[in-house]
Amino acid sequence: LWFKQMLHELDYLKRLLVARDTPRSLHTLKRLLTILKVNVAQIDILETMTPLEFLSFRARLESGSGFQSFQFREFEFVLGAKKPAALDRYPAGSPGRARLERRLAEPTLWDAFLRYLNGAGHAVPAAELERDVTQPIAESPGVQAALLGVYRSDPAASTICERLVDLDEGVQEWRYRHVKMVQRTIGTRRGTGGSEGAAYLMTTLNRPLFPDLWAIRTEL
Repeated sequence: LWFKQMLHELDYLKRLLVARDTPRSLHTLKRLLTILKVNVAQIDILETMTPLEFLSFRARLESGSGFQSFQFREFEFVLGAKKPAALDRYPAGSPGRARLERRLAEPTLWDAFLRYLNGAGHAVPAAELERDVTQPIAESPGVQAALLGVYRSDPAASTICERLVDLDEGVQEWRYRHVKMVQRTIGTRRGTGGSEGAAYLMTTLNRPLFPDLWAIRTEL
């Protein structure tokens, strides 16, 4: 339910950024961050279960694992962590596959943010504004140069930057708490959806969504 709400808020935020509505963008980011904190905090409840308690009903989860959740994949795609191969887990013509195909083809939150900066007069490279949005976000020296200018001359836009860093850090925190919860409840067993379980989840850690915002820290 909370991921469904965050998808709704992310779509709204993208529209606000393209329209350069800074106050509402910041307000929506605050709501997103609050929901994300609630998500992370709810892991505390799951961790009250012992491995035996969790295993007593694990088989009934069926297709309820994160590895199979097209809604969580949508969340990743909107934030820029796009993996075209992820579509292969969903049957052609299925509702989940159709939603992911749409998300794969549409601009991400980062693309909306770059258009926000460009509209505010910052020198975002044209190549980044016209990038292939089906690909993951990669570091860009040109974007980093623009971001340095934002931090030094545009307080409003730099505040948006900091809230995006908060969002990125929050997602990374959720991933970390998730993997530790999995480790303590099922150990090294394979995941419900056929993944390698905790071993697979470990590969998703420490991967920033917005690498340019982290790369500039040593230059400020």
